[in-house]
Amino acid sequence: MRVKLRINGEDRVADDVWPGESLLYVLRERLGLPGAKNACEQGECGSCTVYLDSLPVCSCLVAAGQAEDRDVVTVEGLAAGDALDPVQQAFVDAGAVQCGFCTPGLIVSVHDLLERDPAPSDADVREALAGNLCRCTGYEMILGAVRLAAERRVGG
Repeated sequence: MRVKLRINGEDRVADDVWPGESLLYVLRERLGLPGAKNACEQGECGSCTVYLDSLPVCSCLVAAGQAEDRDVVTVEGLAAGDALDPVQQAFVDAGAVQCGFCTPGLIVSVHDLLERDPAPSDADVREALAGNLCRCTGYEMILGAVRLAAERRVGG
């Protein structure tokens, strides 16, 4: 089957998609966008989080056919050309990137949180990131990155 969708502002087509193939697989393997990571394939870890029509979703749980004629924004699409999104930059600056596997999903989730709440409390951040698992950290660097991104967004 052929799936047409808009990814990061660009109309794209994926051919030979089999019924039930995940959006995650199409993004990574058919369209060459490796940002969303394939970890649990069960919607438990958040590593594959992308925006689908402005709502964050686990792309491993979305059949590619469900994305037909819809807007998808991946972690790659948050950057403006060579300039990282403030959330992406804050993760780098705060040292919140370790192995990097969970980072794309965390960044999309934090981006969504800060769009909804520009100055979240630590409790709000923890709740918003409850669906994102990281095996490398104690989450303190991640919380620091969220605080830094929020501060920059408000101050900038």
